[in-house]
Amino acid sequence: MSGAMTTVVIIIVVVAAVVVIALALLPRMRSRKLRERFGPEYDRTLEQADSRREAERELTERQKRHSQLQLRELSEDEKRRYTMQWAHVQEQFIDDPARALDNADRLLTLAMADRGYPTESYDQQVADLSVEHARPLAEYRRAHEIAGRAGRGEVSTEDMRAAIVDYRHLFADLVGINGAEHSARTENTARDRHATTEK
Repeated sequence: MSGAMTTVVIIIVVVAAVVVIALALLPRMRSRKLRERFGPEYDRTLEQADSRREAERELTERQKRHSQLQLRELSEDEKRRYTMQWAHVQEQFIDDPARALDNADRLLTLAMADRGYPTESYDQQVADLSVEHARPLAEYRRAHEIAGRAGRGEVSTEDMRAAIVDYRHLFADLVGINGAEHSARTENTARDRHATTEK
């Protein structure tokens, strides 16, 4: 075999080896990207699926659907309006926790609609939110479940208090304000409301 032929064979072998390695690493890289994107939602979907491939296919489909949504950020005026409405929900919790939870859930749905998310189905809401708001999603599920049982008088006040906090985490993430900013805005809104009432 000539030297040129030997070189060609070596190149082919090297290229083939690189392709094989790349193909072997591809699923691992895809898994890592999905895990980074979805966080705890990745593990939850994996637990419920029959296989990793099925779970990752579902998450990939969520990404595709999400990319087709016409989403937008809320304006500062809209953020202020939602902050005021949230402050009202928190005040309502003192007298009627179950109703406050129901209103918190409705307020989140309204905020989703204003952002451009479809809101016809709770399961679809969760799937759509998981793409960009995966971190507080477990809390949202827990709060939604407690709110449903609260309407039937099946949960304690402490459970409902935990649920309103869980709702608040997703609310702040969805509306586009961080936790500290949301707390400050809510406190200022409540203070302004009390000052107006006292006049």
